[in-house]
Amino acid sequence: MRTFSSSFGRRTLALTAVGTLALGLSACNRGSSTDSGTGGQTAVGVSLITKDSTNPFFVAMQKGAKADATKNNVKLTVASGKQEGDDQGQITAIENSVARGDKGILITPMSTGVNAAIEKARKSGLFVIALDTPPDPASTVDITFATDNRAAGKLDGEWAAKTLAGKPAVIALLDLFNDKVVSVDYNRDQGFLEGMGIDVKDGKKNGDEAKTGSYSGGTYTIVCNEAGQGAEDGGRSAMEKCLAKNPNINLVYTINEPTAVGANAALKAAGKTALIVSVDGGCAGVGSVKSGVIGATAQQYPLKMAQLGMEAIAKIARGGAKPSTSPGLDFYNTGVALVTDKPATGVDSITSDAGSKICWGN
Repeated sequence: MRTFSSSFGRRTLALTAVGTLALGLSACNRGSSTDSGTGGQTAVGVSLITKDSTNPFFVAMQKGAKADATKNNVKLTVASGKQEGDDQGQITAIENSVARGDKGILITPMSTGVNAAIEKARKSGLFVIALDTPPDPASTVDITFATDNRAAGKLDGEWAAKTLAGKPAVIALLDLFNDKVVSVDYNRDQGFLEGMGIDVKDGKKNGDEAKTGSYSGGTYTIVCNEAGQGAEDGGRSAMEKCLAKNPNINLVYTINEPTAVGANAALKAAGKTALIVSVDGGCAGVGSVKSGVIGATAQQYPLKMAQLGMEAIAKIARGGAKPSTSPGLDFYNTGVALVTDKPATGVDSITSDAGSKICWGN
């Protein structure tokens, strides 16, 4: 995957995401389904299927889709797995969408375990758009609207390397799963290591890099790759396992901000401190940056993902053109910006105050 090597490119992309996001928030319907008549058009059936309905990221995505449903005269059905890892919950929602006669599906795919159901839906004539998590392979869906997760992880790694300023890095990697292959999981993890200047052997596999060596500023030791399931309690237990292996961890990468909060709780309980980096940029996460719990987080724009996806399916159902991927990528890039109150030389970022103005999850 291509990453943005220049600060100008990253800043421009982030501002573009913010501008489009602001334009999309014109109406909001809080029901789980929406059906309206606009200009005599028949409402288009669309299903939004997220990984769960409790993570603030997916809650914000659902709200974004509901807001766009009325504007695009879409009959929206919202469904999800029970929790991260519930492949069968998503498979059932996909099958229900096909049976209902929907025109399209927006999905944050759980893992490769839902690929067969997605392919079956496409063969039935539905246009399927992945949000946030590109499937593996990307061709499983018609198109993906997502953050460049590799670039997001790389921003974290670049910032961490500069912030450590040559000190030995004793690293804990708190990933999403250890029993499923998910592109967002390995892209963030491997992007972080690449940003640190650490060689990754297989860019689609977590944990196979050398456990000791040199990063761009000095030496490193990778203590652990532990799965936190993207949740606060999982992050805490994962961090406890890492500290049991090495109590001198001074740098923690986390798959998302709930995991980061859990990791911080474990560190605090052990009387330890460490530099924590994360990805998501929700309002709670930005608040954690401001309070010093998280050193830096790469901000995403889930409302934009949902809104663009909603608009695309509505247009296609009415004879419009299909969306295209971003140049050089196999998905449509919805933008990313690093949020930190401790800027690092050469790493483009915005402050927590700026991030709070464009965050999701209020």
